[in-house]
Amino acid sequence: MTTVREIMTTSTECVASADTVQHAAEVMTRTGASSLSVVGENGRLQSMITDRDIVIRVLGTRMDPATTLIRQVGGRGAAATIGPDDDVGQALRTMNEHEVRSLPVVDGHDLIGRVSQADLARVLPIPQVADLLRALSTD
Repeated sequence: MTTVREIMTTSTECVASADTVQHAAEVMTRTGASSLSVVGENGRLQSMITDRDIVIRVLGTRMDPATTLIRQVGGRGAAATIGPDDDVGQALRTMNEHEVRSLPVVDGHDLIGRVSQADLARVLPIPQVADLLRALSTD
């Protein structure tokens, strides 16, 4: 059984809910990420913000990214997460269920990494990865 811990990325960028959307966009540009974990004032994971959130919910409604706070647009509810000792099959099921391309990895309340569809693609059989890609591509 391969665990999430074995395939996850441990250096994960995150932004604070009180940061501006502009800051999130700059972090995404610098890191090449299409989504970021959002932490609250207590440092705990609150939600995610995606490049799609920025385009649709900020730019598309003519909000100013330099003054709009992430908490005003990022995520809808709590982020789907996975534990480091969970099986990669569970990560795949969670991604499918929530229609996301990556999951924050949390140990208790601590954000310790991220697992992406690319990480899963390296260890899962092709048909399972194809099912995930198909589910994510139908919107």
